[in-house]
Amino acid sequence: MFLCWCLSLVALIPLTTSTNPGVKVKLTAKGIEYGRKLAVKYSLTNMKMVEVGLPTAALDLVPGTGPKLSIVNANFRLHGNWRVKYRFIKDKGSFKLNADDISFSTSLSIKSDPTGRPAVSSIDCGANIGKMSVRFRGGASWLYNLCKKTISRAIRKAMQKKICPLVANAVSDLNNNLKTINVLAKVDNLKGEFYNTGKHQEPPFSPAVFSLPPQINNMLYIGISSFTIESAAFVYNTAGALSLYITDDMIPTISPIRLNTRTFGAFIPQIDQRFPGLMIKLLVKMAKAPVITFEPNNATVQSFASVTAYAIQPNATLTPLFVLNLVSSVGARVFVSGTRLAGAVTLNKMDLTLGTSDVGDFQVGTLNSIFQTVLHFVVIPTMNAQLAKGYPLPTLGKMKLMNTQLLVLKDHVMIGTDVQFTG
Repeated sequence: MFLCWCLSLVALIPLTTSTNPGVKVKLTAKGIEYGRKLAVKYSLTNMKMVEVGLPTAALDLVPGTGPKLSIVNANFRLHGNWRVKYRFIKDKGSFKLNADDISFSTSLSIKSDPTGRPAVSSIDCGANIGKMSVRFRGGASWLYNLCKKTISRAIRKAMQKKICPLVANAVSDLNNNLKTINVLAKVDNLKGEFYNTGKHQEPPFSPAVFSLPPQINNMLYIGISSFTIESAAFVYNTAGALSLYITDDMIPTISPIRLNTRTFGAFIPQIDQRFPGLMIKLLVKMAKAPVITFEPNNATVQSFASVTAYAIQPNATLTPLFVLNLVSSVGARVFVSGTRLAGAVTLNKMDLTLGTSDVGDFQVGTLNSIFQTVLHFVVIPTMNAQLAKGYPLPTLGKMKLMNTQLLVLKDHVMIGTDVQFTG
């Protein structure tokens, strides 16, 4: 700022403000440098940003490069106090600084850190401050204001050089938040493509290509492919988690269908003849991972399971009766609960075929009513209880999703949401 050096020129410019001045003074860069070397002490305190304008900001994706952040026509207003000391001279007052037509742009490099989380950095930054003005008040400000244009240019030049380093630091600071993103979210003892935390195994299928529609109503859009859901089912199935033992106490007492040899004997007489008065246990186990299909406004899951029926002997040993192949189709409702993707299913249809039998041949179709009851009262509620817990969506820190909408589209679901950071 070199205000005191400006003061030394005052004696030379008493007429510079007249219509046709007889004396003109030009303060050159060499003169400013000399003034800088003088033993001038100054301080700026109590600076407050009273106004900031960002009328035009854009974040674009540049093919082959990545995101590009640009801001044009920005401005700010700054108020503060100044104090100057030059040898035995002291002075103080206030100032107002206005900056207009500020613009900058920077490309962002996005890579993965060793944990798999995104890491960003600023590259190819350019900045410009179109206009800057400063005005001093108090003390001998009327003298300092004679040099305000020179001072404004010097401040503008210095601040312009600072913008890109500040932008780089701000972008770098984003990495602290990105480190909180839940790329490895605990889901039971499994994690999320999805992988088993104990054994990393790729699923035997590949993701379909999909793209997000050009929506702009929400702050953030997340696309989740059917591949992601199927990879979760694959991991669960490989880990043996998609199996369920069913006993009679799991069937509501209001149901006339009971898991015992008397009920089954009504359809397969030889069961009640060979194992009278015994309870029956069923083991439902996935034969392979379910297939998830997303079509516009429709989500379905087709599962392939085996059902093994056992007679429970008085000494608690299990005697195998038969094995059925169960192919079922369920309709799925997908929704967002908090920051988790959740769901619920309802039975559409099922198909039973005989796998093996230890009690002789029988008509499988006669068992439809029994297994409709088992699916309705036990299997479906068990699935929905697990699905209601949900699976974590990628979030940053204490991020809250608001005004969330979910659309089921071809091969994926799209979540549109606003976000709010709670601290």
